[in-house]
Amino acid sequence: MGHAAPLLEGEKVVQEFRPDRTAYWRAHLVMAVILGIFAGLILLWQGNPYPVVGPVAAVLAIGVRAAYVASEALAEVWRLTNRRLLGPAGRVVPLTQLGTARPFLGAVQVTTTLGDRHLIKYQSDPAAVATRLQLAGQRAGHG
Repeated sequence: MGHAAPLLEGEKVVQEFRPDRTAYWRAHLVMAVILGIFAGLILLWQGNPYPVVGPVAAVLAIGVRAAYVASEALAEVWRLTNRRLLGPAGRVVPLTQLGTARPFLGAVQVTTTLGDRHLIKYQSDPAAVATRLQLAGQRAGHG
């Protein structure tokens, strides 16, 4: 996913937001169940005599994909410093440009004042991460 942005002189990491393995697998399980039900219903609607194939195929496909990309997804660490939010692949958000941070299905959606959006995925407590980021942005705006 590329390298993280380097720290500036005098910049300190305040907190890291690492993906949670349990949240990762739970998100994929939920996706597999929902898509499996949907696939089974479509096969029923089409009159397929074996609608159970839909849920089984959905679970297998999502499970294989989840296993294949797990190491990459679980390596995406976001760092909050005293000046910026640093993400994977060199993403950088100055705290003065931090607009909103909201929990979103096990993740946190960060929107900057410029309208850019970033997703901090697979957090064990997305509400706490969003609150922490909102506070950091408010402090920077008043700083």
